[in-house]
Amino acid sequence: MNIKRIRTVGLVAVVAIALAACGNLKNSSFGSNSTSTTTTGSKETTTTGTTDTEFYQGVIKNGSYTTSKSRGVNVAQNDNVMNLKSFETGLLDVSKKQFSTSKYVYQEGQYLNTATVQKWLGRKSSSNPNGLNPVNNGKKDANTRNPIYLQQLEEQDYMVQSGSKITLGGVTVGLGMNSVDYYTKVQYGATYQTNISDTVLTEQGKKMANTVLQRLRQQSALKNVPIVLALYKQSSNDSLVGGNMIAYAVSKNGSTSISNWKALNWQNYVFPATTESKNSGANSNDEADFSSFKSHVQNFFPNLSGVTANAHYQDKSLSKLSVNITTKFYSETEIISFTQYLATAAKRYLPSGVPVEITVKSANGTVQSFLARTAKGSSYYTHVFSRAITNS
Repeated sequence: MNIKRIRTVGLVAVVAIALAACGNLKNSSFGSNSTSTTTTGSKETTTTGTTDTEFYQGVIKNGSYTTSKSRGVNVAQNDNVMNLKSFETGLLDVSKKQFSTSKYVYQEGQYLNTATVQKWLGRKSSSNPNGLNPVNNGKKDANTRNPIYLQQLEEQDYMVQSGSKITLGGVTVGLGMNSVDYYTKVQYGATYQTNISDTVLTEQGKKMANTVLQRLRQQSALKNVPIVLALYKQSSNDSLVGGNMIAYAVSKNGSTSISNWKALNWQNYVFPATTESKNSGANSNDEADFSSFKSHVQNFFPNLSGVTANAHYQDKSLSKLSVNITTKFYSETEIISFTQYLATAAKRYLPSGVPVEITVKSANGTVQSFLARTAKGSSYYTHVFSRAITNS
């Protein structure tokens, strides 16, 4: 089993901060149009500021964004990049249940470094006693081998600002658990898979979370702060959407074990629904709204390769919609006109009261334009690369 670091994931925070700097984009994790500065000793700490209490302020130290010490470390066997994004955003949503955006400031994880996470994600062995995944029992059959249960780990730190000081107020650690473990029987051979039931996935996740908690408590800075542990169910490689958070627990007052877990009824769906997901549980009205939007968009601009959406539900209610549009054209004037029309069509047809993101890409994957609206907003922020348009 190999452990790799997905460097592209590290760009997510940079992109979020860069887009937020435009001043109009509010639906990233960090909305920014002002800053506040504090001085701790001889070091200057700056927060990004926020346009809305829905979003965390970010921490900037000495003029530089403090990146995670372990972001992107991942067992090298899952090819669904949607898991990487939905894991991170889902972890933010879970954190908001414990760490209010009005009281806490966000900082990338600083207590789990790359080497530590790589060891924890590995199999337990004589050379890696800290591995959280089970020992390799040498078996190759899908139902008798010990699968890799834990796919990824991520730490998020939540800071408290008081006067001229910013101190650690709590930590969230997410455990990304495999629903399918992919493996080969011989090097470079055919790929096989072990399916992992929700029951086993949850049992293993809770067991590993308690071990992680005990190890975190051994660090002096983490001995008494609240720690949130969250379990994430990875989707399979062939899924059109990412996985979803399934449970979380909060450890307070320095406790080293957790028994009180809270289940999360969160699901991701793709629009238009596939044959497999027709009866999946997504709201039919939401899909009808998207279908109307898609129809009008395609009628307006026929040079499109595809219009799809990822819909995220919490407790059976739509909580976010991410629309992806692939075009066949490259003219900047066409893209500008198309983006302007999208802002109008989205406002008219897509569901209100939820965050919406629309990404327009060329067939080769280049992002051509981006539109976004917050849950509370009515207008869309639009940006054409490399020309910005005002709100529509």
